[in-house]
Amino acid sequence: MKNEKQLTRSEEITEQYFRLLDKHLLDIVEARATEMMSLKQIAEKLFVSHNHLTDTIQKTRGHHPCHFYDLKIIDWAKRLLSDSEHPVREIALLLTYDPSNFSKFFKKMTGQTPGQFRESRTPKVS
Repeated sequence: MKNEKQLTRSEEITEQYFRLLDKHLLDIVEARATEMMSLKQIAEKLFVSHNHLTDTIQKTRGHHPCHFYDLKIIDWAKRLLSDSEHPVREIALLLTYDPSNFSKFFKKMTGQTPGQFRESRTPKVS
C-alpha cells in the first residue's frame, strides 16, 4: 500500500472542478456540446451546491470559479486563433459567444482584440 497524501474534500472538489472544466471545454471545441454549462450545472455534476463550489474554489485558489472558467475559455480562444485560420466570428460561435460580445470579452481579458492577438502571433515577412 502506497503512502499517498490524502486530499482534503476542498482539494478534491477543486481538482474535480478543473477536470470537469477541461473536459467540458474540449467537448465545446469538438462540437460534442453546444452550450456552456453554468456554475450551477457544474456544481450539480460535482454533487455540491453552487455556494459550496464557489466558497471552495475561492478558498483553495483565491478567485471565484468564473475567473478560472473565463481563463480557460481565453486559453482555448488563443489556441484557436493561433493554430487555425478560421475567422474570429467562427471561433466566437464555436465557443458559444455572440461575435461582438466575444471580441469585448477577449479584449477585457487580454488587452487585445482577437484580431490584434492573431496579428501579433503571425510572423512578419520581410
